[in-house]
Amino acid sequence: MTEERLIISRKTNNKFFLMIAIGVVLLIVGAIIMAMGGGGHHAAEGHGAVAAAGHEPEGWFDIFRRRVFMNLWLNNVYFTGIALIGVFFVAVQYVAYAGWSVLIKRIPEALSYYLPVGGIIMLIVFLVGGHDIFHWTHDYLYDVNDPRYDEIIAGKSGYLNFWFYLIRMVAFFGLWILFFNWLRRNSINEDLYGGTGYYHKSIRISAMFLVVFGVTSSMSAWDWVLSIDTHWFSTMFGWYVFASWWVSGLAAVTLTVIILKQNGYLTMVNSNHLHDLGKFVFAFSIFWTYVWFSQFMLYWYANIPEEVIYFTDRVGIAFEGGHYFGLFFINLIVNFAFPFLVLMTRDAKRQMIMLKLATIAILIGHWLDFYLMMMPGTMRENGSIGFIEIGLALTFLGVFLLTFTKGLTKASLVPVNHPFLEESIHHHV
Repeated sequence: MTEERLIISRKTNNKFFLMIAIGVVLLIVGAIIMAMGGGGHHAAEGHGAVAAAGHEPEGWFDIFRRRVFMNLWLNNVYFTGIALIGVFFVAVQYVAYAGWSVLIKRIPEALSYYLPVGGIIMLIVFLVGGHDIFHWTHDYLYDVNDPRYDEIIAGKSGYLNFWFYLIRMVAFFGLWILFFNWLRRNSINEDLYGGTGYYHKSIRISAMFLVVFGVTSSMSAWDWVLSIDTHWFSTMFGWYVFASWWVSGLAAVTLTVIILKQNGYLTMVNSNHLHDLGKFVFAFSIFWTYVWFSQFMLYWYANIPEEVIYFTDRVGIAFEGGHYFGLFFINLIVNFAFPFLVLMTRDAKRQMIMLKLATIAILIGHWLDFYLMMMPGTMRENGSIGFIEIGLALTFLGVFLLTFTKGLTKASLVPVNHPFLEESIHHHV
């Protein structure tokens, strides 16, 4: 089987750099607009780093700083999740002895090249801006002699403390990068030397990774997202974040397959492969909605104040004129109603234009989903989607695309010696 190598032109790379530059410019514009508009917003009682300021009015720079750190954290968690799903997708295919996905397996492999970048960014943002993102990082919350002492947060100090949190973060990325490099090395060696030895070794590695993933993906969801709302808890939250990451990763893989085919690559990928990818995207959009509704319905129906506060914040009840109310319902429309209606038929799952529309909507929609998970807990009434949010999202997208496309160029798009390659070529549904 002939290798198929992706060549990324200098013009394409320049577009990614331009995307990053536009993002930085938009961030600067957002800062200027905030400076001209002034500060004067009041801190919401008991939430965010502003609680440390004694609930005094914040200046524009304080709000801007928190907003920047929150957006850095939000975007990095979102793109790190997509990169992690790349490893998860490959591992699932191995342990399931799947043959249909062989022709596209190099795409999820390449997604994971962002993991080292994501790990470095996350470590820096937490060390520099942890107080602005997480209320539980303030020492006064654990001092019984301080009037701001919080019994609930202090009770969680065995798990939520600086050093243990940092150790977990490093351990998560260390394990994910280790397994990614392990699987990727076997995949490339299989191309070079052939045989079935690397394939069987990859199955064993994948089985170990799935156990690690099951634990670390949930714990990272608790650490990086749930702990922003420190008083709130949800036994379904690990599943909820996984569902959002998973469907975003599937959308990224599907969209990349389509773009590569439209540019003359992946010539052996056909409508049957697209159909299977479309079924995955369709099914797990519904799965995400199921988890979303299950979490919402149980908490909202119980109407226990400490449980329902998460949702009252996000539907705008807690903030007069809060913009989260509209986004709360847009989130459902974009992430469930739109892909459900667009991809309902068999033909739609086999048409590039329909899949392209659905996957782009899902990638934007689940960024919005993570926005709603994170922003209200820290930014409260000061949250919004403007130049800062769009600018930093574009910047991260540009960085992600640079690492992703570099990963795609490092090996043949067709795993030429994979034992199930013929099955994938002749896949039919």
